[in-house]
Formats: sequence, C-alpha cells, structure tokens
Amino acid sequence: MGQPPYPGWTSDSTRHEWRAECLSRAVTRLGIDAIVLVDGGTDILMRGDEAGVGTPEEDMTSLAAVAGLEVPVRLVVCAGFGVDAYHGVCHAHVLENLAALDRDGAYLGALTIPGAGQEALLYLDAVADAQRHTPMRPSIVNGQIAAAIRGEFGDVRFTDRTRDGELFVNPLMAMYFTVDLPGLARRLLYLDRLADTDTQYEVRAVIEWFRRDVQRRARRSIPH
Repeated sequence: MGQPPYPGWTSDSTRHEWRAECLSRAVTRLGIDAIVLVDGGTDILMRGDEAGVGTPEEDMTSLAAVAGLEVPVRLVVCAGFGVDAYHGVCHAHVLENLAALDRDGAYLGALTIPGAGQEALLYLDAVADAQRHTPMRPSIVNGQIAAAIRGEFGDVRFTDRTRDGELFVNPLMAMYFTVDLPGLARRLLYLDRLADTDTQYEVRAVIEWFRRDVQRRARRSIPH
C-alpha cells in the first residue's frame, strides 16, 4: 500500500494544548501561510447564546487552537446549510450571526460550485468512494451536500441512518459560507474557557455550564 501524500500533524484528541502544539509544529516545519477550517454544517458559527448549538465540541477546539497561531491567512468555510437542524441549530440564528460577522468585517461571502464543474465532480467521486468504504455508517452530512450538488431536492434517501426523519436537501446546502477565523473566534462567548480542557467531555461540560447561565436567544423560523 502506498503512503498518504501528507503526514498527520494532529490527532482526534480535543485537548486544547495538544492540538495547538501539533498545529504550531506543522506551521513551523512546513512554512504554512494559510489555514482553512472546513465545517460540514454551520454549528461552528454558533457563539453560545443561540437556542441550539449543534455538536460544537470538535469545531470549537479546532477554532480555539488555530485562533492562537500566528498565520497570515486563517479562514473558516461552512458547507451544508441546514444539516444541523437535526441537532437543534436554529438557522435563523446562523443568518443572524453571519450578519453580525459582516458588520465586524469578518464575513467574506458565499459561493456555489456548479454541479458540472470539475471541483464538484471530484467531490462527488470522493463522497461515493467514502460511502463504498463505510456502507454501514456513511456520512449524513456529505451525503446531503452531495445530493444538493447533484440538483436533488427534498427528502433524498441515501442511507438507512435517516429512516426515522425527513431530510430537506436543497441548493443552500451546496453553498460555501466563508468567514475570517480570528473574527469568528472573537465572537465565541466561551473561548477563554476552552484553554484548560483536555477531553471532549470537558469541552462539552464547559459549553453546557456556560449555556446554563447565559440568556439564550429565542428560537425563530426563517419567514420565507
């Protein structure tokens, strides 16, 4: 078997210091001048006071680690608008947060890759290959984004994992929303509390304790 083209410089650990140290070593050794965090969904845009925050543990650990690095370009890209509804994210709050980031000069815009473009075709091929290798647990997020890129709509079925719910695949899932990472990190209300966490459970506890005391925004629907 061939070796992967790039070495691994971090791990699946959510320990803040460990992840930051691994990333810092990679930046120094490889001369990295840009880092892009890609989120399947939009819960990385949650600041903590929303009606629901999705599953942000790994997202916020990565965000906090990269926010502390001295790298000229640091971005966050989100694809799959709407997929986090299953985990309680209010997408009116996602749009409200993007508007606030825009006021701060940290929202950099959105784009959609045409389904017939080379980038889209390569992504669809990668998703299909991953699904073949994980037939019992294919990615629900990537499956919905891929369906949206193919122009499918509504309750699109590609795995039994979603048999108990109704999906709403739509063109917005194929859009990329891009924000400035330092600007996003400045808006995270519990950023400083992540520095002392060592495990995913501690990160989750920090978020839960913070949300227990914060005044949350009322859930609302998008009116059109």
